[in-house]
Amino acid sequence: MYQIGLIMDEIMEYYLEIGAIEISGVDKDGEILFSITEKAKDLAPELWQSHQEHVDNTLLDLYEKGLIEVEYNENLEAEIKLSDAGIEESKQYGLRFLGE
Repeated sequence: MYQIGLIMDEIMEYYLEIGAIEISGVDKDGEILFSITEKAKDLAPELWQSHQEHVDNTLLDLYEKGLIEVEYNENLEAEIKLSDAGIEESKQYGLRFLGE
C-alpha cells in the first residue's frame, strides 16, 4: 500500500508540474483539494476523460436518487440544480463546489 501512495504522489506532482491540475484549497480536515484545469484536455487527456466519466456517473447517480433536478432554459441548455442533500451526498464522490 505504501508504494501505491508514492506512485500516486508522483502522478499528482507530475500533473501539477504540467498544469493539468492545481491546488484549489484545503478542506476542514486539512486535506489538500485539487481542481482539474482546462489545460488537462490537451496535456493529460486520459485524466480529463477519467474526470469527465466520474462527474457524469456521479450526476446520473444523484439524479436517480432524486437529489438533482435538471431544467432547460430558453436555449434548451440543461441547468442542473442540486438539493442541499445532493450537495452533501456529492462530497462522498469527491466533488466540491464553489462557495463551500
